[in-house]
Amino acid sequence: MPISPESFFLDPSSEGTLQAQIRQMVAQGILDGRFRPGERLPSSRKLADHLGVSRITVTLAYTELLADDYITSRGRSGYFVSDNAPEPPSFPAQQSGSGTVDWGRILGQRIPASLGLIKPADWASYRYPFIYGQADPTLFDSANWRLCALQALGRKDFTALTTDYFDGDDPKLVEFIARQTLPRRGILAGPDEILVTLGAQNALWLAAQVLLTQRRVAAMEDPCYPALRSILTQSRCQLASVPTDGDGLNPDDLPPDVDVVFTTPSHHCPTTSTMPLARRKALLEKAEAENFLIVEDDYEFEMSFLKAPSPALKSLDRNGRVIYVGSFSKSLFPGLRLGYLVGPAPFIREARNLRASVLRHPPGHIQRTVSYFLSLGHYDALIRRMSRAYMERRQVMDAAIDEFGLTVAGRATFGGSSVWMQAPPGVNTSFLAERLRLQSVLIEPGANFFAGSDKPTCFYRLAYSSIPAGRIREGIRLIAEAIRHSS
Repeated sequence: MPISPESFFLDPSSEGTLQAQIRQMVAQGILDGRFRPGERLPSSRKLADHLGVSRITVTLAYTELLADDYITSRGRSGYFVSDNAPEPPSFPAQQSGSGTVDWGRILGQRIPASLGLIKPADWASYRYPFIYGQADPTLFDSANWRLCALQALGRKDFTALTTDYFDGDDPKLVEFIARQTLPRRGILAGPDEILVTLGAQNALWLAAQVLLTQRRVAAMEDPCYPALRSILTQSRCQLASVPTDGDGLNPDDLPPDVDVVFTTPSHHCPTTSTMPLARRKALLEKAEAENFLIVEDDYEFEMSFLKAPSPALKSLDRNGRVIYVGSFSKSLFPGLRLGYLVGPAPFIREARNLRASVLRHPPGHIQRTVSYFLSLGHYDALIRRMSRAYMERRQVMDAAIDEFGLTVAGRATFGGSSVWMQAPPGVNTSFLAERLRLQSVLIEPGANFFAGSDKPTCFYRLAYSSIPAGRIREGIRLIAEAIRHSS
């Protein structure tokens, strides 16, 4: 690809002749590293037309650059950046300062820089990656995904690919969610009760923005998904953290003036505990009696390889008080960023209006690709393959945990992809994680899942979604050894 003429422009305030300015523009581009050896420069005619100067002016500038070996000529092929041109400096370009703006005063609010979870970008290079939520390339059906993506690029789907849905979604994907996905959780919903989102996190943000104000009270579980705490904090609502027990959230512990409760009843994050049916019914009865809403995050229900998952809380709701959050990013791959909200039509209408004002809708090609992957049966086949692999890895992990005497703090009843662990008193798992990284072992410290300043430091999470079964035992042994040396 030749360098575009649009890469050049003349600055009216610059001094010197036009010829000198053109020479300086080319030389500066080479010195900055924007133009690299072997790249073809615009022809003298095209550059002259773009800059509005005579062709001879450009030709003379190129001739001077030829003489200094910045560029080279290849006959009728044109001018190219010379292999002998000066190389860009190895030190980084000087960054401009923040100017005279007092950003500490002018910023409306401070947004946390991260979710607080340690997931190195090169996690796959570690031999024992016990980290949560990453795709396993040995399990994913990349061949059929590629075929579905190509099919979604075809002429038949040109409208789905290119249409601006404005505030709408791909009707094929919405239909599959309504007819196939939700009924598996006991939920019936019409198209006006479903909204496609950019993952579950985006769904939680939309729900918080629509339902909460500075005067309203939101209750969340403690510990909980760190991103949810950040979302609720940004909403500036009054926030109540409710400690969980072995059965998840206890309705009796909710504050009396709560407006919205955020919960993960089927698979608590991060302890993986499951809320019993009696407690679910009690929560719904309390919501009706005290007039509050519930946002249910039903992540990972597909990974039910031990036994069938409990019914979704929304499937028990008869009064329209539960907003349901689902995601394909957990079961397909995290980079997909595709989820959905399910709720009464008035709520979905407001969430749709908010989404349209921020991002309109998720990309049409992604929605149509997913709808093909789901409807052609590839998704169900993938879930079965993942469940078999997770079952094997879970059995190996349970055996290794017992063998090396580690303590489980929460064990899922129907499956999932992680185990919530507890180290002995006095062991700080953040420091433990740093030491284990030197041995190519990745674990997730648990402190960031808790609210408040006095967070327990002895918890940690071990996931088995991305580590081969054959490496689990040795990784657990290294963790147990590191804990003994830390005690």
